[in-house]
Amino acid sequence: MKKIVLFLFVAIATLSVSAQDIYMGGAVSLWHNDDADVTSFKLAPEVGYNLSEKWALGVTLEFAHGTILDEAKVNKFAIAPYARYSFYENKIVRLFVDGGFGFSTIKPKHQDAVNGFEIGVKPGIAVKLNQHFSLIAKCGFLGYQDDYSELGSAFGFKFGSEDLSFGFHYEF
Repeated sequence: MKKIVLFLFVAIATLSVSAQDIYMGGAVSLWHNDDADVTSFKLAPEVGYNLSEKWALGVTLEFAHGTILDEAKVNKFAIAPYARYSFYENKIVRLFVDGGFGFSTIKPKHQDAVNGFEIGVKPGIAVKLNQHFSLIAKCGFLGYQDDYSELGSAFGFKFGSEDLSFGFHYEF
């Protein structure tokens, strides 16, 4: 399944290289906590299409892996399509909100996989560095999650430093 989704992502990106309204980017993270002996990393490529100056459609793929005490290993795969609405823009800064849903599979080693979903909105900011590159930051989540990133279901608003993510976009 992962190979098929990755192939589709690469195929769409390759076919759309000549398009003017396509953007690609994503985020990557690597974290190690010495006290708890926890190591994790996440790759989250993203591709989208600008419908207009205000609206865009996109999808984020995510693969995450974590290891605790060199024993407990957890893998996560997620796909999250979204619609982006930009409500403020000047020459450098653009404020936006992503509304969408996501599906995930979390697989701890020697245990059954847990499938989950989320639906909600994520606010963000884009800082334009030049004609093609932008830095992207998203912070917070307002919505509902059921076994999406953690086991269990929850709803509400999260807005803290642990929900902060940084990435980039390249517009063709």
